[in-house]
Amino acid sequence: MEQPAQKTILIVEDEPDVAAYLQTLFEDEGFRALIAETGKQGFQLAKEVHPDLITLDITMPEESGVRMYRDLREDPETASMPVVVITGISQDFKRFIESRKHLPPPKAYFEKPIGRQAPLAKTRELLSRKVC
Repeated sequence: MEQPAQKTILIVEDEPDVAAYLQTLFEDEGFRALIAETGKQGFQLAKEVHPDLITLDITMPEESGVRMYRDLREDPETASMPVVVITGISQDFKRFIESRKHLPPPKAYFEKPIGRQAPLAKTRELLSRKVC
C-alpha cells in the first residue's frame, strides 16, 4: 500500500528557539518542516516549495509578517496556501487583519508562548481538508 505524500509546513519565524520548537513539534508528527527567518525569505520559499501550510510570525526583521501575508494573498501562485499566525503580539493584529476587506483572514491565530495540542489539532484539520 502506497504511503500518502508527506505534508510540508513552512515555519516563518525569526526567533531560533521558537523556530526549533515548531520544527520539532511538526516533524515529530510526521510532517516535513522548513524554516525561513524573515518574511522575504519565507515568501521566496513559499513560491519555490509550495508548502501545504505556513506558520507566520508577525514581528520580524527585514520584512514583517504582515507584509508577507499581504504578498502571499496577492500572488495567484500562493493565494490559496493556508496560513496560521503564531505571534507574540496581541489581539490588535487579529482585529487589524480582519478589518482589511481585500484580504481573507488567516486560518488561525496562536499567541506565544505556544502550546502543543491546539496548533497540532488545527494543522491536522486544515491539512485534512486540503486536496493535493
